Amino acid sequence: MAEASKSPFSADLLAGKRILITGGGTGLGRGVAQHFVRHGAQVHIWGRRPAVLADAVAEIAGGDPNAAHAQSVDVRNAERVEAAVAEIWSEHGPLTGIVNNAAANFIAPTASLSSRAFEAVVSTVMNGSFNTTHAAGKRWIAEGLPGSVVSTLTTWVWTGSAFVVPSAMAKSAVHAMTMSLAVEWARYGIRLNAVAPGPIPTEYAWEMLNPTENSSAGATQADQVPMGRMGTIEELANLEMFLLSDACPYLTGETIAMDGGQKLAGPGTFAALTSLSDAEWAQIRENSKAATAASKAQRAT
Repeated sequence: MAEASKSPFSADLLAGKRILITGGGTGLGRGVAQHFVRHGAQVHIWGRRPAVLADAVAEIAGGDPNAAHAQSVDVRNAERVEAAVAEIWSEHGPLTGIVNNAAANFIAPTASLSSRAFEAVVSTVMNGSFNTTHAAGKRWIAEGLPGSVVSTLTTWVWTGSAFVVPSAMAKSAVHAMTMSLAVEWARYGIRLNAVAPGPIPTEYAWEMLNPTENSSAGATQADQVPMGRMGTIEELANLEMFLLSDACPYLTGETIAMDGGQKLAGPGTFAALTSLSDAEWAQIRENSKAATAASKAQRAT
């Protein structure tokens, strides 16, 4: 990750915080984890590729062996999530915060989706976020501890989005979980909020959402953002650090859009893809398959 600019926060903003980031081995999760450590947190990252996680921990920790830890966890598996959270509690102490960041997504005409493809996205985003939140939340309640949950969503929770229907549905479910548990768990000192970032380029996810040069409205169209640029991982990290810190403990149940005004300007992220031909969609499928195969090959190492 490129060297960050001077942080607006003090270096000890997250001192004493122990934060779990799902999907923390790559992309947004990995970048955010680095910022958390720079501000005093101990981070725990989850993913499914041990080699990728090991590399991420080495980068995130910055030479401090206690700053970052990793576990190979499939968040869709409730039993594995439960065991991994119990292991953190036992070996490191209770978590103070969670970032539900693990996700799966690709663009496709909804009529062509298989049930397996639908389940792959929904189970990772919806089931995974619930499994992780539930495993930590019930421990916080039982032990009388406060906690903070931040979920990484999209503005599709308000607008929907064509051609990414499974993701839009699953993210909307996590949005509903955020509001529901904010009320149910407020009396325990547990807060739930979410962030809906606009386009922030990352490697694999960007390939899946922009697989053809002919797409007239992919996720990388900066000219569709009123601010005229993409967001940055640092900006996302700054917002999430604020939510996970003790700066405003009265804030709960909110999903905050951080998208340079894109949601307000409309239309939906992939609305213009309705103009693509069948041949262009076929090429998109082939490009997406190639990106997925490359990711699976890396996972096997």
